Amino acid sequence: MVLLLAFFLGWFAVLLGSWLLFSRRRAPQGGPLPGPPPRVSILIAARNEEAAIGRCLQSVRALDYPPECLEVLLGDDASTDQTAAVAQAAMQGFAGSFRILSITDTLGSARGKANVLAHLARAASTDVFLITDADISLPASWVRGLVGHLRPGLGTVTGLTLVAGPRLFDRLQGLDWLMSLALVQMVSDRGQPVTAMGNNMLITRDAYEAVGGYESLPFSVTEDYELFRAVLAKGFGWLNLFEPAVLAESLPVATWRGLLHQRRRWLRGVEGLPWHIQLGLIYYAGYYPALLLAAGLWGGAAVLGILAAKMLAQGLLAGSAYRKVGRRAPLHLLPLFELYTLAVTAGLTGFRFSRRPFEWKGRRYSR
Repeated sequence: MVLLLAFFLGWFAVLLGSWLLFSRRRAPQGGPLPGPPPRVSILIAARNEEAAIGRCLQSVRALDYPPECLEVLLGDDASTDQTAAVAQAAMQGFAGSFRILSITDTLGSARGKANVLAHLARAASTDVFLITDADISLPASWVRGLVGHLRPGLGTVTGLTLVAGPRLFDRLQGLDWLMSLALVQMVSDRGQPVTAMGNNMLITRDAYEAVGGYESLPFSVTEDYELFRAVLAKGFGWLNLFEPAVLAESLPVATWRGLLHQRRRWLRGVEGLPWHIQLGLIYYAGYYPALLLAAGLWGGAAVLGILAAKMLAQGLLAGSAYRKVGRRAPLHLLPLFELYTLAVTAGLTGFRFSRRPFEWKGRRYSR
């Protein structure tokens, strides 16, 4: 009972301490862009994205950045739908540079999205690569927000992404995503490089070529983290941003099965983190097993009290996270969010230990 009490006290201390630090943090200030603004390459990998790519490219066209300084490269990864045709129509008359590359062969060890990006990076003609996904809608300030933070020696700048959609399932994913990114930001602010995010990321050509590009890296279904880790190993700096200027919106995963496959893929990246960060994540994930033990030792009333305390602490964190990006936190969803979190935790645990392959963009992976 003493150990259980110590566990919960430590767990809430971590969460409340993170909220307190996060609520008081000040975002780093980006500098003014040089004149004229630098040319940048926007790299987008797409596979069977005819329903989403038009939305993404319309947001590219609305960017508050001189079109003549934008090179937009779309890699069509063996799509069997009308992705290329929809993309071409969406960019008709674009004042900047736009090309669609049909990806038919592989480069080195790169596969899947990493292979597409390897081709796009080779085709790019600028010194700054901005990477996003076909299911992302970008804010008008996106390029200025990322490029404005570039400094000598910096290899990557990671933006912020929020899942957005009208359904209850969508909004629960959004709450989950933004609170998780707030905790990631706290770890990053303490000088611990956790990850980059491949749907909202800047990487310099110098950093990318220093690691030999995706074609020289070991294959990984979390290609963004593999690249990030390699860039760090070469001594480049990194920066994670949590601010409205770089807040992109991602389409939600449509089904429960799809969500579990997405999270299983992400878990592969988590398994590559340093041991002390993995240990912290295991401790944080121990909440529900500890709650089950508390039910047997302390009874239902104590469990309800612990759950209420968790919702209160998470409400504080969610409120701060949403405020910092100029959005209203859906705090009324916190009771349902508990059920959602429990279901994701249980489902992902079963998926992980079953050792079943998972699917990603219509392809199956066993690792």
